[in-house]
Amino acid sequence: MSLRITRSSQPLTDRWRHISVEPRGATSIGISFRPLQAAALGLDPRAVLPPLLGHPYEVVRLAALWNRMEPAPGVFDPAPLDWQVEAAERAGKQLILGLGAVKNFGYPEFFVPRHHLPAPLPEGRLVSEASHPGILEGALKFVARVVNRYRDHESVVAWQVEHEAVDPLGVEHSWRLSSAFVKREAAEVRRLDPKRPILLNGFLPMSAPVAAQQWWRTRDQGDSLSVANEVAEIIGVDFYPCHALGAAGGWTAYMDSRGQAWPARARRLFEDARANGRRLMITEGQAEPWEAVTTPPSPQGRAMASCPPERVIENYNRCLAVALESSSPLDAYLFWGAEYWLLRQQGGDISYVGAFERIVSGQ
Repeated sequence: MSLRITRSSQPLTDRWRHISVEPRGATSIGISFRPLQAAALGLDPRAVLPPLLGHPYEVVRLAALWNRMEPAPGVFDPAPLDWQVEAAERAGKQLILGLGAVKNFGYPEFFVPRHHLPAPLPEGRLVSEASHPGILEGALKFVARVVNRYRDHESVVAWQVEHEAVDPLGVEHSWRLSSAFVKREAAEVRRLDPKRPILLNGFLPMSAPVAAQQWWRTRDQGDSLSVANEVAEIIGVDFYPCHALGAAGGWTAYMDSRGQAWPARARRLFEDARANGRRLMITEGQAEPWEAVTTPPSPQGRAMASCPPERVIENYNRCLAVALESSSPLDAYLFWGAEYWLLRQQGGDISYVGAFERIVSGQ
């Protein structure tokens, strides 16, 4: 049974110190950096990034946020991304750049500038070239500007087009991008830079109820992983085996697939990637809590049940093991939640950073 009800805040333990770490072989390790999430946690993004880059991993994923980089009509301001790219390059990292344009990783995952959106997107509808030609035109221009600015950087190893491209935007909204909209963006990226691979990512349901819901909401054109398998050279999997459904009085209901067998969809994904010559990576490996609030809590001396520090290693081990079993090696594994680790560290808890360091060192 995937549903679990338990106390959301639980005692912090040192289990993370003793769990064995799966050998990663040729799989690269990395993180995603979210300056907006760092700020939401009360951290200074510019102060947070250098210590995160100081660890000896290979890849960092950064996001070009449309409404930050186009603050007014006709204006392109790369400064919000430039400083991140420069810092990552100084640290010798390879870069995956998330282009958006409409959706990108990091809450609220929707970054269309107000001047491109005179009215909210209609709920329960597909956003397409026919319904919103102005948004597609603006998105294509923005994507082109980002690619043109950074394509001469040798550090850039892939472009990510949209984020969970054709899935509904979380639980807040039911509109979706049409697959044709996303394919137009991917084609523009490929035209401007035919040498680098395109990455499309999608949320992988780890339980039957979540899988059924996702199938129903995307049944007309398939979900983001289906589109990725059709369009992209790299398929990115967003892997969250435990997330909250709701909370009351210190108790939380979780959809928790921990300890369960991988769903058939997941195994097919690995097998199809191998058969079709696609590269496969975990674009978001859960390494911070997913609770019933937007900003994950950080109680002193305690851990949230959806992702205590030992789960950082367990989630990683689980993905590496299924890749080995299916003979489909992972191109990379990107941990999700690095900003949260530093918040915990500032509060005196080194466990999340320590778990990551054990994985990077293979010890």
